[in-house]
Amino acid sequence: MDAVQLSVRQLVEFLLLTGSIDSRFSGPDRALEGARIHRWLQKKEGPDYQPEVYLRWEQTVEEVPYRIDGRADGVYPAPDGVICIDEIKTTTLPCEQITPDHSPVHWAQAKVYAAILAAQKGLSEMGVRLTYFQVDEERLFRFEERYSADELQEFFLDLLRQYAPWAKRSAAHHEARGVSLRGLAFPFDGYRAGQREMAAMVYRAMRDGKRVFCQAPTGIGKTMSALFPALKALGEGHGERVFYLTARTTTRQAARDALELLHQNRGPLELNYIVLTAKDKICPRERRECNPEACPLARGYFDRRRDALWRALEHRHFDRETIERLAETEQLCPFEFGLDISLWCDVIVGDYNYLFDPTARLQRFFEGGDGQSLFLVDEAHNLPDRAREMYSSRLEKEPLYAVRKALGGRGKLARALAALNTAFVNIRHESEEKETRSWFTDAAPEEFLKAVRHCTAPMQQWLEEHRGENGGELYDQVLDAYFTIKDFLRTADRYDEHYATQYTAAGSRVRVELICLDPSLFVDESLALGRGAALFSATLTPLPYYRDVLGCGEAAAVSLPSPFDPGRMGLFCALDVDTRYARREQSLDRVTDYLAVMAAGRVGNYLAYFPSYGYMEQVRQRFCERYPEIEILVQDSGMSEEERAAFLDNFREEPDKTLLGFCVMGGVFGEGIDLTGSRLIGTAVVGVGLPQVNPRQEMLRDYFARTREDGFAYAYQYPGFNKVMQAAGRVIRTPDDRGVVLLLDSRFGTPGYRRLFPGYWQHCRDVRGTDMMAEQLAEFWRREDEDPQKGARL
Repeated sequence: MDAVQLSVRQLVEFLLLTGSIDSRFSGPDRALEGARIHRWLQKKEGPDYQPEVYLRWEQTVEEVPYRIDGRADGVYPAPDGVICIDEIKTTTLPCEQITPDHSPVHWAQAKVYAAILAAQKGLSEMGVRLTYFQVDEERLFRFEERYSADELQEFFLDLLRQYAPWAKRSAAHHEARGVSLRGLAFPFDGYRAGQREMAAMVYRAMRDGKRVFCQAPTGIGKTMSALFPALKALGEGHGERVFYLTARTTTRQAARDALELLHQNRGPLELNYIVLTAKDKICPRERRECNPEACPLARGYFDRRRDALWRALEHRHFDRETIERLAETEQLCPFEFGLDISLWCDVIVGDYNYLFDPTARLQRFFEGGDGQSLFLVDEAHNLPDRAREMYSSRLEKEPLYAVRKALGGRGKLARALAALNTAFVNIRHESEEKETRSWFTDAAPEEFLKAVRHCTAPMQQWLEEHRGENGGELYDQVLDAYFTIKDFLRTADRYDEHYATQYTAAGSRVRVELICLDPSLFVDESLALGRGAALFSATLTPLPYYRDVLGCGEAAAVSLPSPFDPGRMGLFCALDVDTRYARREQSLDRVTDYLAVMAAGRVGNYLAYFPSYGYMEQVRQRFCERYPEIEILVQDSGMSEEERAAFLDNFREEPDKTLLGFCVMGGVFGEGIDLTGSRLIGTAVVGVGLPQVNPRQEMLRDYFARTREDGFAYAYQYPGFNKVMQAAGRVIRTPDDRGVVLLLDSRFGTPGYRRLFPGYWQHCRDVRGTDMMAEQLAEFWRREDEDPQKGARL
């Protein structure tokens, strides 16, 4: 049996944690704040205090070889010379509840460290100290005990004996998994063009502990090209688990389908996988309240989870429906139960935030983890913007002032919120001296932050005093404000040269935002938590830009050719269209004419993509005036899932009349939709997709001008062109698809944009005028009809 590796924290929490889920005061993330306080407390100790002491112990207990490790927060000598372990914990518990016996788990963690150190040093006695720092009132509590080495060793051995059945089960699974994955065969008769190359690069990255970027056009089979080699590497011992991370639910479904295909291909695989679902979506209760007083699924959760988990692991595959069914049977919170199951899974499929978001990261894997996770990051073109959002935060005056009004004028919390409101008002007064309502600085708002920090302790106290009002409107207002403030302060703790502060004041509305301009360092740190990483998408142009903004400047990169015959896509660039903002009014007739010519080329379904809702509406109105005979559909902002599905259902196979859909680039229909065959035979991309010019985007441009020299490209051109490629990529989704793409903007004909064209766009035809366009379209469709299998040769 291979050694079972566990961290000290994993061991004691799994065996000894009891009680209920209660997230009312802890907030979604404490790791960053806790680490900062740990460092501060450690620095305050004397020169004999050793911080972050790594300890490791190997021992066989009940035929299970264990490898236990972790970092003790501190090791120091007591005045009488006895060596002591210091275990530091940050907490938001009310001070009166911080007692020596309130957490057996914390004592257990410190005692295991003490047992290991005593055994390594041959010590007969050890001291154990728990250090608690109450973060809201900034008070320190210390509790100390002495133990003999024999007592500590017996305590440690008893934990290992309790864990032995779980260890044996895990070891048996890992052994069978290795045999199963080493025999894993590619599930298709052969590789598509480019698929073998991508799979080889992913495998080498996982094997060697490197990172790789793959631009893999539609049709290569990106999901299987990433999963298959990662699983082969896993089977050969290069890693412990695979994370498949995505931006959208549909892509998670593709990963699940690929895993099922691998499982069914050559007999069942010894492989456990789970698809994680967001808490808000999987919670079965009408109102989500994660505390024992409001939710029976949270009450006593940790008392029941181990027995339930043992039964659940009879399954191998855990999708949302399976987790919901098991959690209902066991009467456990499905979200937390899914996270607990994930620790026993070989593949975890979920959203980006499970790795990259500091408030949602799966700390159970990454806090003091083994560093042996393999990361597969799908749709990686979405990660720069998502990462900026994850590391940014905002506070607004109005909702906090509403809480203050609801509280009345008395009490510590009301006074603290009044002081915070004054800080907002001071910003509004400052705006009166500014030329615009919104302005930026590259410094953190220190004076404002003082007022924010002074609200946390009174809020904590108020929530504790009014705990019985759980579910009341005022209680919910205060709780929401508390979490918003805590998130803002967590972001402030990360503030450095990658950030800017944006102040906005418009009448009584005042907002302060801490904006992450450059997430590269934070993404790099997240990826460093694993062994290897593959980041891939159909659109990563240009590759050096994505490697840079995602903190992977030295990573290998490859841009693969399309596996489809490029001749099946007629690609045309209209050089006589100017959609720049100042020329949009003059562009309306020309753009509508090109759309009408495209729609007249052949009866079928078409989409036209625009850079904004405003411009789309202008074109729509003019189009309806001039071409009322052509049926159109229009994307609305804020469409529900049902409305989106209904929109797409209108694009039917073999239509008997033409349909033209108006959509926005980068919106819900801009990527991730598969209208194959005759459901979509043409797309027009109106404009080069530049983000809207606004103060924040200009701040981003200035930042990249300072740090990368080409601010316009980084802030506008590259993100815009990615949206263009995504929109154009809706047309050809399978080898049998055929259709046309119109690029309607003269800028597409300039060298600065032509150098961004992928290799499979090199057959692009420039046109001037709708007559020329009509001729080219007629020729394309004629050749396709004459030889549809071969494709037109333009």
